[in-house]
Order: sequence, then C-alpha cells, then structure tokens
Amino acid sequence: MAGVQSDPHFFEGTEKLLEVWFESTNGDDSFDLRHIGRLDWEHLLRIVRCEIISKSSSDDMDAYVLSESSMFITQKRFILKTCGRTTLLLAMEPLIRLVTEKCGDHKVVDVFYSRKKFAKPEQQHKIHRTFEDEVHHLDQLFKNGAAYTLGKINKDCWHLYMLEDVPGVKDPDQTIELLMWDMCPEKMKIFTKEISEDGAEATQKSGIIDIIPGLQIDDFLFDPCGYSMNGILPGGFYITIHITPEPHCSYVSFESNVPQESYYDLVHKVLGCFNPEKFLMTVFSNKISIAKESHKHFEDLYRLKGYKRKDHQFCAFQNYNLTYTMYTRPII
Repeated sequence: MAGVQSDPHFFEGTEKLLEVWFESTNGDDSFDLRHIGRLDWEHLLRIVRCEIISKSSSDDMDAYVLSESSMFITQKRFILKTCGRTTLLLAMEPLIRLVTEKCGDHKVVDVFYSRKKFAKPEQQHKIHRTFEDEVHHLDQLFKNGAAYTLGKINKDCWHLYMLEDVPGVKDPDQTIELLMWDMCPEKMKIFTKEISEDGAEATQKSGIIDIIPGLQIDDFLFDPCGYSMNGILPGGFYITIHITPEPHCSYVSFESNVPQESYYDLVHKVLGCFNPEKFLMTVFSNKISIAKESHKHFEDLYRLKGYKRKDHQFCAFQNYNLTYTMYTRPII
C-alpha cells in the first residue's frame, strides 16, 4: 500500500472507517451525493492525504480505489476507509460543507467511525493518535455522539463512535468486517509483483474471485507489493479488501454490506483465502436488516475453522445490533 511512514520498513495497515448518512431536509428526491464531481472528491481526499487510483460505477453506487484504501458513494451514504498515516477525520467538516454546497439543504442522519487499535499509534497524526483524541474531534461536530471500545483495551480492541437519540437510517443496513493480522507468508506472496503481474492475477490466484459471485471487480496491485480491491453488486452492495503483505506488519481487511441472515459461510471463504493467525470480526446491522439476528450464529461458536474464540461481545443499540468477536489460532 502507498504512503509515507516514519519507519520506512513499517506500514500501518489498520484502517480508519467513516460512514455518514445524509438526507434532504425538504424531502427533495433529487438529493444525491453522486452529483458531487470527481474534482471535488479529489480535493477532499487531499485533506486526508490520499488520492484516487480508479473508479467503478453501477446504477446505485460509485466506488473508488484509493492510494490508501477505498471510498463508496451512493445517493445518501458516504463511506471512506483509509489506512497508513491518513488524516480521515480532518475531512469530516469539509465533507458536510461540500454536501451543502453541491446537494443543498440536508441533515446528517447517522455517523459511524470505527477502527482497530493501531500497531504504532505514535506514527499517526495527532488527531488520530488516541481514540480519545478522535472522540474529542467528533464531539466538536456532533453533540449526541457516543464512543465505545470492545475487546481488551490493553491488547487488541476495536473502537466505535456513533450517534445516539437519532431516528437512524430508514433503509436496511448491515456491515461485516474481518480484520486479520499475522498473515500466512505463502498467501501474502500472491500480493507481490514477484508472484502476480497485476491486481486481476492476484484476485484470481488468491481465490478472492470466488468469495461472492457476480461482482464487478476493480482491483489494483501496488509495486512492489500491496493490494486493494472493490467489488460492487446491484442495489448499492459492495465488498472491499485491502492487503499489507510485508511479514513484519502483515494485515488484511475485508468489509461488505451484502445482506445475509448468516455470515458463517462467508467468513469461512474469507479465512480460506488469507489464513491469518488472528482476526477480529464485527457484524453491525439495523433492526430492519435480514442480518439483525446473525449474531445468534456466533454466540456459541467457541471454535471456528481451526481458531479459538478469545473475546465475544454483543451490543443492542437503539437502532443497531453489534457483534464483536476475536479469534486466534491455538498455541501448539
């Protein structure tokens, strides 16, 4: 993955993930974030310290592969996921101004910001150095924010910021993430120029092509190593995968909003592609999603495909259910 780091031999694969839902304040059906042009998005991304590599589109979504991860735009939803030393939250206020300028009067319906604990937080911009710093910044913009940490705070954990006491998203909404690290070296070699000529070859060799059939795939292999892909489906559904293959900081993220009653089979497919030593999984779904009870499939799953469960937490928020689970390979 691209990016300038303080330590030239280390790259922070862990992403910052921001999802913002908007709607018109006057019920205007023409309100559409996709009316915002590419030049405006490029200007916003310069604030974040990343740039657009490629774009793919469907009737429901514009998807961008970035130099540091991905961006997805639908009529009412903005998703930005960035790794490395990017400054994602510095774009929050400019984003709201941009939507006002290009799309008219609107309100922010909901906000979600999340990330795994950084491997080297001291290398981040000061706004992202601690979760407390991030929460402080968001609290200046939103008076009804709520911050949570799931998992062991002195080890690996996952942070979440969201809004409370809001009507929430009116559409079915769900997101599953698998964040994986200490990766299999043989699997990671596929995502280097030494083994694969381009992104398409890496997608094929790794088995990513088979995770969810029928995707419109936009993939990119960095030089000398690193990989990003977006895959989109009709209806505004996507998957996105980002890979830092270097052995000393190996990391893979998988994210999708494809609705499923159970994500058990999907999780098995993803783990088969990457074979991590450790991974954490989050499943986030609102009360009108078919995934709203998917947490029940993992409640008693103490072992999964050669992994042992270390943490499992379930949260029932006002509008969403959240499951956090961490697995590791048992030490032999």
